[in-house]
Amino acid sequence: MKLKRYEILLPLLYNDGLVIEKEKFLLTHKELVDEFGATTTDSARIVGRWIYQNHLYEDKLIRITIDVPESEKSDSFFRQSKETLKERFKQIDIWITSYEIDVI
Repeated sequence: MKLKRYEILLPLLYNDGLVIEKEKFLLTHKELVDEFGATTTDSARIVGRWIYQNHLYEDKLIRITIDVPESEKSDSFFRQSKETLKERFKQIDIWITSYEIDVI
């Protein structure tokens, strides 16, 4: 069975520097666990820098990892979730990546 790993980078702060409410992370985890049965979250903080419309943003992020059987349904779920997450976390974009994995 082919497996696919999805990684979501979620910001810890809004773009104005205010801390994002814990409830938004809990809701996101609940939705992912309800859909796929499990998530993994890195405890190390990730820092990302990017430029948008000549403005430098620096994000402090966490990474949520979800491993699932490869399917069009999963891809669709994450494409739709991206828009929800952009609104929920008040972001210009949310980075979601996916790639095939082999579990040994």
